[in-house]
Amino acid sequence: MALLWTLVEVMVALILLVLFGLVFVIIFEAYRRRHNNAHVEAPAIFEDPNSLKKVPCPSLTDPAEKYISLIIPAFNEQHRLPGALDETLNYLQQRASKDKSFSYEVLIVDDGSVDGTKRVAFDFVKKHTVDNVRIILLGRNHGKGEAIRKGMLHSRGELLLMLDADGATKVNDLEKLESQIHAVARKEYRCKDSTPGDSNFRLSDVPVAAFGSRAHLEEKALATRKWYRNFLMKGFHIVVLLTAGPGIRDTQCGFKMFTRTAARKLFTNIRLKRWCFDVEIVYLCKRFNIPMVEISVNWSEIPGSKVNPLSIPNMLWELVLMSVGYRMGMWKTAQ
Repeated sequence: MALLWTLVEVMVALILLVLFGLVFVIIFEAYRRRHNNAHVEAPAIFEDPNSLKKVPCPSLTDPAEKYISLIIPAFNEQHRLPGALDETLNYLQQRASKDKSFSYEVLIVDDGSVDGTKRVAFDFVKKHTVDNVRIILLGRNHGKGEAIRKGMLHSRGELLLMLDADGATKVNDLEKLESQIHAVARKEYRCKDSTPGDSNFRLSDVPVAAFGSRAHLEEKALATRKWYRNFLMKGFHIVVLLTAGPGIRDTQCGFKMFTRTAARKLFTNIRLKRWCFDVEIVYLCKRFNIPMVEISVNWSEIPGSKVNPLSIPNMLWELVLMSVGYRMGMWKTAQ
C-alpha cells in the first residue's frame, strides 16, 4: 500500500511539473513575441525588372495614392499563381477601363519560396509595370500572416484587400465587400460628424473591416469531409469563439478587405505570423471598436492546399499565445 501511494505521489508530482513547465513555456513564448508587430529585418524595396532600378516602398502611414490595393501572399505558388493573377488583373483592367477614377495595385509577397514563384511574379511586373504590380521578397519563409502584414504596411490603397494566391475566391466578389464597406463607412461618418453632407467624407479615414465568408457552404462541407476533419474543425471553432468571441463565423477565409485607417490600426499591432493571424484580426477589431461585416463569397476547393490536420495543433498553440499575450498585458496595442 505504501508503494502504491508513493507511485501516486510521483505521478502527481510529474503531472504538476509538466503543467508548470508548459505554463512557463507559454508565458515565455508570449513574452518573446511581444514586439513581433514591429519586426523589420531589412528596408522593403520594390525591384523594377524593366529598368532594374530599386523603388522605395510607400508606408501605410502615408496618404492613399490608389483606390485599392490587393495583397497576395505566395509561398511556392508557381503553378497556381499565374491563373489567379491573370483573372485578377483582367478584372482590374476591365474595371479601370470603364471607370477612370478606379486605380489599383497588386502586391505579391513572396514568402521565401524555393520554386519559380519569384520568376512568375516578375513576368507579371514586366507585363503590367511596377506601378500596377509589385513584389516584396521576404527572403525566407515567415508565414502567411507576416507576408500579409508586410504587404499591408507597404500598400497605397484607400481599400486594402487580402486574397489567396490559389484563386479559390472569385476576385469580382470584392465588389460585395467594397459596397458594404462604403455603406458602413458612410453610416459611421454621419454618426460621428455633426456637419451635414458628405463633402469632407474620405473612405480611407473611416475604420471598417469586411470579411469574406464560406459559412454558407458549411453544411455541404460537413457532408463531404472525413469525420475526423469535421471533429477537428468544430473543436477549432469552439476555441476561436472562446479566444476572440462571437461575431464572425468564418475567421479563416483568406478574402478580407479593410479601409486604410483600419489596416493601419490592425497591421501595426498584429503579432501572429502564421495561420491564426485571422483570429487576431477579429480580436483587434473588437479591441479597437472597428465595425466588422461578414459577407458570403463564392469559394471553390483548389488542389494543392497547404492546410492539413497537423496544422491544428500549431493553430491552437498560436491561439493560446494570443490569449495569454493580450490578457496578461504583454502584447500592448497602439492606436
